[in-house]
Amino acid sequence: MHTITIDYNSSVYTAAGWRHVKITARAHRVSAGMAEVVEVLSIDGGTPKGTMSRTGANRQKYHGTGVALREVGARKRLSACQIVAE
Repeated sequence: MHTITIDYNSSVYTAAGWRHVKITARAHRVSAGMAEVVEVLSIDGGTPKGTMSRTGANRQKYHGTGVALREVGARKRLSACQIVAE
């Protein structure tokens, strides 16, 4: 399989509600227009860890490891992603 690195937008649930984040992931190309996420490399530029925050405020905290595990196995349309490296 052909491995690529992609950037795409996703959402995380915080105490303040749903917030958008940018995810960088390694994925296998399934077809010409689809890829399956294998590993999440970063969420908003930071390595996924237990407690993350979008702004540093407590109401913006979310569980980064959980988000990363949720994304593994997800299929993404490459037209909605930015291919960083092939």
